[in-house]
Amino acid sequence: MKISSYYFLVTLILLMVVSSCNNTETKTVKSDVKYTCPMHPQIVQDAPGTCPICKMDLVPMNRGGNDMELTLNASQIQLAGVQTLKVGTSSFGSSKVLNARLLSNPEATEVIASKFPGRIEKLFVKETGRMLAAGSPVFSIYSEELLTLQQDYLLQVKQVAAFPAEKIYLTLKNAAANKLSLFGYSQKQINALSNADQTSARITVFAKRSGLVKEINVSEGAYINEGTTVVSLEDLGQLWVEADVYPSEVNLLKTGMNVNLKVNGIQKPGQTMQIDYISPQLNPGTQLLTIRGKVENPSGDLQPGMQAVVLLPSASVNNAIRLPLEAVIRSAEGAHIWIKNGKNTFTPRNVVTGAEDARAIVITSGLKGGEEVVISGAYLLYSEFVLKKGADPLTAHQHK
Repeated sequence: MKISSYYFLVTLILLMVVSSCNNTETKTVKSDVKYTCPMHPQIVQDAPGTCPICKMDLVPMNRGGNDMELTLNASQIQLAGVQTLKVGTSSFGSSKVLNARLLSNPEATEVIASKFPGRIEKLFVKETGRMLAAGSPVFSIYSEELLTLQQDYLLQVKQVAAFPAEKIYLTLKNAAANKLSLFGYSQKQINALSNADQTSARITVFAKRSGLVKEINVSEGAYINEGTTVVSLEDLGQLWVEADVYPSEVNLLKTGMNVNLKVNGIQKPGQTMQIDYISPQLNPGTQLLTIRGKVENPSGDLQPGMQAVVLLPSASVNNAIRLPLEAVIRSAEGAHIWIKNGKNTFTPRNVVTGAEDARAIVITSGLKGGEEVVISGAYLLYSEFVLKKGADPLTAHQHK
């Protein structure tokens, strides 16, 4: 009886030890499931919880299959707008984009001023922003000085008629006519004055060229001095273009160089502008240099104050592999693209980028001709990869 009890006790102890070992082994087995934050894939934990950064619930990481492959069904591909392109080689030229603006050309601006003191009797131009044709009346002025000049001229005309053989009177007549001409009289007005043989203290001043009325500086009835500006006209047939450039880019420029110009809001093709001025000094406020050129505006579509861009050629590459800018995802760690491997399978790949412009970028390493690259929807693939794999594609590829 005592021996049976002894064996029973030994057996019980062995069973407890085995059970304890099994429990310990079970506790030490860890789950293969990892949990990560959809917004912060660098957060990886062994158990469910919340993200310490954004407090979102952690989600299980999908480690099935190839860790670097992303498989989508046809519906997902359609919803994501994924489009691919088999790449090839071609020539590539990139341009630097310079901010520019259109200005009125001061060389084509006419200032209509009074050449003698007097009173503005009538102002034919009363509002700015209107086109004024060449030969149109601008203002009529009353001037005592003008009356004196007319009287002197008519006296010399009578002297020539009375003494045709005396050359001195002809000389004095021509001198009096020149004075009237200098004060704004046309030859037609001088002839009319001679034929009418009647003086008038009023004269109408006409525009010598067409243009847009920019400023009106006087009003009817105002007394003005000699040289007072009455009206300013702008000729918009040719405008100035000024662009800002960094000092480090000046070596790409020279006067006489042709560059492309695109005016914001104008749908027609860009124009070519020739650089005719490069500022030798920095603008103290912006620390930039100014370049200037001219652009023709026969249709009048362009207006001073419009914003534009000047495209400055900066690089040229032959036999280059280039992609649309949206096909390349860049971050602090580098750049990657998405390659289509199978029917619905995509893989991220690290690449090295080179020259770029406003629409395309050159791939210098990591891609070869004939491969099929995602050119639309790359960012959605990136987000899906982070959500499913719980890692940044670029970082995951580097540590694979």
